[in-house]
Amino acid sequence: MRRQWWGIAIGMFMGVVWTAGKIAIPRFVGRAIDRGVDGGDGRSLRINTILILGIGLASAVCAGARRYNAFREARVIEANLRNRLFAHLQGLHFGFHDRAHTGDLMSRANTDLQSIEILFSSLPMSFANVMSLVGATVIMFLLNWQLAALSLVSLPLVNVVAKHFSKVLHPQVLGIQQESAQLATVVEEAVSGVRVVKGFGAETVLAARLAVEAEDVYEASIGAARVRASHAPALELLPNLGLVTVLFVGGHQVLDGRMSLGDLVAFNVYLVLLIGPLRMLGDMLAQFQRAVAAAGRVHEILVSDPEITEPHGARPLAAGAGEVRFEGVRFGYHDRQPVIDGLDLTIEAGTSVALVGSTGSGKTTLARLLPRFYDVSAGRVLIDGHDVSTVRLQDLRRAVATVFEETFLFSDTIAANIAFADPDAGEDAIERAARQAGAAEFIDTLPDGYATMTGERGFSLSGGQRQRIAIARAVLADPRVLILDDATSAVDPTKEHEIRDSLGEVMRGRTTIVIAHRPATIALADRVVLLDQGRIVADGTHDSLLATSERYREVLAAAARRDEELQAEAT
Repeated sequence: MRRQWWGIAIGMFMGVVWTAGKIAIPRFVGRAIDRGVDGGDGRSLRINTILILGIGLASAVCAGARRYNAFREARVIEANLRNRLFAHLQGLHFGFHDRAHTGDLMSRANTDLQSIEILFSSLPMSFANVMSLVGATVIMFLLNWQLAALSLVSLPLVNVVAKHFSKVLHPQVLGIQQESAQLATVVEEAVSGVRVVKGFGAETVLAARLAVEAEDVYEASIGAARVRASHAPALELLPNLGLVTVLFVGGHQVLDGRMSLGDLVAFNVYLVLLIGPLRMLGDMLAQFQRAVAAAGRVHEILVSDPEITEPHGARPLAAGAGEVRFEGVRFGYHDRQPVIDGLDLTIEAGTSVALVGSTGSGKTTLARLLPRFYDVSAGRVLIDGHDVSTVRLQDLRRAVATVFEETFLFSDTIAANIAFADPDAGEDAIERAARQAGAAEFIDTLPDGYATMTGERGFSLSGGQRQRIAIARAVLADPRVLILDDATSAVDPTKEHEIRDSLGEVMRGRTTIVIAHRPATIALADRVVLLDQGRIVADGTHDSLLATSERYREVLAAAARRDEELQAEAT
């Protein structure tokens, strides 16, 4: 709000001018009646009529300017806050996203920000309403303080009811926000995982989950509606008591000659001016409480400190060939039993190492320590002699590219997906990366070639095609170190050779860490490291370990059985 204070102040000023016009008009109406109609002065009637028209036009212009300014500033605030929230989410560590629900984050970035935007867009109007209340009240006391005191006696009660309304409504509104976020999570998971849902015929399971969350949103909304309904009659009735008082007492004062008809009409108009803002008071408070709850949920994200940050004075990553060293590395998730425990490993520049082990052995975790997706608990990770915790994160992550097990493509063209790390890359560079990754052949057969849209998450392509585009994306980034995190696990073993051939081309002369469980892919690496419970238990070539390590043979046999079971389920 501080960043937009000038625009908000202009909106407030427009609201004040609009309010002044509204408050002035009843006085001229009273004069027109007393001097023009009652007094028979046609000139006074014409002058007051023209003044009322002029003030009305000025108020209308200010109302339009106030509304435009309010929405403009509110949208700017919403956009700035959304950009800030998005940037902060991008900067948060892997651990945060491991625990966070996508639907909940989407709810905070959309529904909650909209609630904040609505508050700011209504701020000048709310301020103008408050000014109307104050201005009309002052003028009513100047006109007839006794009648004003009688007609406004219900105002303190309105304030009491409004405060209680606000107090009771806040937890109800917060509950709606939280339940809506849970509902959004179910919807997001159902849409993202629709293939799994259909694959298991579990539509009814998801429908039941959705029904439960929708019922929770309904109950929370009904609770808030019940609070509004219980307070609305009082907020509606109390201001109208003043109208009855003015008509009865003021009417008798006019009959007794103690008050002019014009003043009575003006007094009634002022009272009517009060009723509108007072009636809106409940909605204003409800809106405010909703925005407060939304702001609190957004604030929770913005105050979440990223665990992975650049140290003060972080150095650029100097040029190098891609040597990687793990020295006495120890790491565990959430201070639990270490996944990596006192590990030492050196990978020479330009060579490839396959990390092999059973599930939970720490191979993927070890690879994720290199680009600082997580920080070590003890020891050091170095690239070309530089501790990764001391260099700039952007330099580090441009030097280390990862092809993940789960291939994610953006809903864009194939060319844009390949050039994701370098959007300014030319066609030649994109096609060269595609050829190296073995993707050029199938891309050329597509109707639109490199301009073909991949669709959401790239599901319009086969698993092997998606994986090859992901490899091309990593190749175009031209990293010093390439991490292939089970890059062939999602591909049918009968089609694995198509990707394996392209992997051999990509790995040649580049420092590569291969996480794999299939012998043919493991054999691509110059060296194999067998991990067990976060430690290295064997080191050598694929053939030598097959001949000498019983544990290595057990791990490969277990992986083969899993592949067979998955194939059997698929067929």
